[in-house]
Amino acid sequence: MRTNLAEEIKNTSHGKEADAILRKCVHCGFCLATCPTYNLLGDELDSPRGRIYLIKQVLEGTPASAITQSHLDKCLNCRACETTCPVNVDYHRLLDIGTQIVEQQVPRAFTQKVLRSAILTLLPYPSRFTPVLRTAQALRPLLPKSIKAKIPQTDTAQPWPKPKHQRRMLVLGGCVQPGIAPDINAATARVLNQFDISLIEAKQAGCCGAMSYHLNKQQEGLDFMRRNIDAWWPYVEEGCEAILMTASGCGATVKEYGKLLKNDAAYAEKAIQISALTKDLVEVISEQSLEKLAISATESVAFQCPCSLQHAQGLSGAVESLLTRLGFTVNPVEDSHLCCGSAGTYSIFQPELATELGNNKAKALEKTDPDVIGTANIGCMIHLAGKSTRPVKHWIQIIDAAMT
Repeated sequence: MRTNLAEEIKNTSHGKEADAILRKCVHCGFCLATCPTYNLLGDELDSPRGRIYLIKQVLEGTPASAITQSHLDKCLNCRACETTCPVNVDYHRLLDIGTQIVEQQVPRAFTQKVLRSAILTLLPYPSRFTPVLRTAQALRPLLPKSIKAKIPQTDTAQPWPKPKHQRRMLVLGGCVQPGIAPDINAATARVLNQFDISLIEAKQAGCCGAMSYHLNKQQEGLDFMRRNIDAWWPYVEEGCEAILMTASGCGATVKEYGKLLKNDAAYAEKAIQISALTKDLVEVISEQSLEKLAISATESVAFQCPCSLQHAQGLSGAVESLLTRLGFTVNPVEDSHLCCGSAGTYSIFQPELATELGNNKAKALEKTDPDVIGTANIGCMIHLAGKSTRPVKHWIQIIDAAMT
């Protein structure tokens, strides 16, 4: 693709990065077939190729409009297009750069500004989000059915083994997961305990930064990343074996800390090391001696592989393979590459598209009549739980419950 970026951006770090990405695109259109929004809407401007053209126009000096912003906003950032792309166009990075520039040119409506501000003031902070969630859960029986369905049931964490093993790994607590499903990390600790691995949390670590970063508060997102690096660094210096991610969306972001902080002289080297140490949970457990787990695998499982696991981290099929090795019946899922519609805060800002995608995904998952639906990301788990007649759990909870 030929480019002619505007003078004010072409020599900046973002301009050079965007130009290199644009020049890789060969207009082939393979991305259209795997794009969820293009499949639903049939508008090429709601496809990766169409959005690339829109971003190119803005970078070349054409003023952005509300229509431009609308098409970019509808992108799930699922990265299915990257998996399909024959020339490895780094679409999500181009989207990050393009949406930031469009945000500067096109003011948001007042109601949108208020909503975004409220989300970023509440969700990334467990100390704020969890009390609000508990209040909503207490009032849940009194609320209308439509609102009640959006509030997760109360969950409690079962015992977390005390750290006693020489092998130790860190785990990210995250932002909403400690309030919504605190037993995910506790279940992880119990399973890893069987492999003589102790799981610990750095209490000062929190939101991975993705929420702010993808809502065009990039500097705020980078500050969350720096805070996590500071919280983890003493453990790294002590020889921490790995930093585990039980939410694949967070894992996809933390694995990119090295890229996102490459221009920060104080954090660049540390960020690279943090990213190198970061592993999705399935990467760690798959390497262990699975015979140490006494498993009674009686359930059939339909696994929803989150976009952040299969497209961003390239771990498609990893969880399904692990569950099969442990003796579970893993049912095939049609169109497993398509997004469920959760996509971080997407279900808040694009509820109609998110609902349609979620209903389609729930239908595909239930088609083979599984006992339980598994996933690897808290957002997907909550999104699907409100649309499925089957229980929806993190896959580590399924393994933990089957241990005898």
